[in-house]
Amino acid sequence: MTADSAAIHRCVTAAVARMSNEPGPLLEILHSVQGELGCVPAEAVPLIAEALNLSRAEVHGVVSFYHHFRERPAGQHTIQLCRAEACQAMKGDALAEFAKQRLQIGFGQTREDGKVTLEAVFCLGNCACAPSAMIDGQLRGRLDSEALADCVKSWGVPA
Repeated sequence: MTADSAAIHRCVTAAVARMSNEPGPLLEILHSVQGELGCVPAEAVPLIAEALNLSRAEVHGVVSFYHHFRERPAGQHTIQLCRAEACQAMKGDALAEFAKQRLQIGFGQTREDGKVTLEAVFCLGNCACAPSAMIDGQLRGRLDSEALADCVKSWGVPA
């Protein structure tokens, strides 16, 4: 067992011990694992499945269905751009294209240097201030390409 494997096993075991007696504990366990490890690694899926008497396919299905869960750790910084209708109506599509070009990645990807992960989300509940994004956990409204470029530049991402 590698150090990573041991850490995954400890993390899953602790999450299951805390939550397995709750009704429908799968999502809470997945949140706990991702919160500690930064993702839900493939190696965690059979451990969770066995502990909850579920199939691996059921657990993997939940991980892959919800955009929030990652199978690999995110970059040092995370940009979650809202792709809902209100943000699209306020030039969100142009902002999304700018972000993809500036970062040289698509949605659901992390730059090769590990600095930034770009994710699409569908409504941050900030429609009145569209377009919106969650940047490193902080909600930003009325975001434009200039503000996004300044933010990315401050992280040391080359232009």
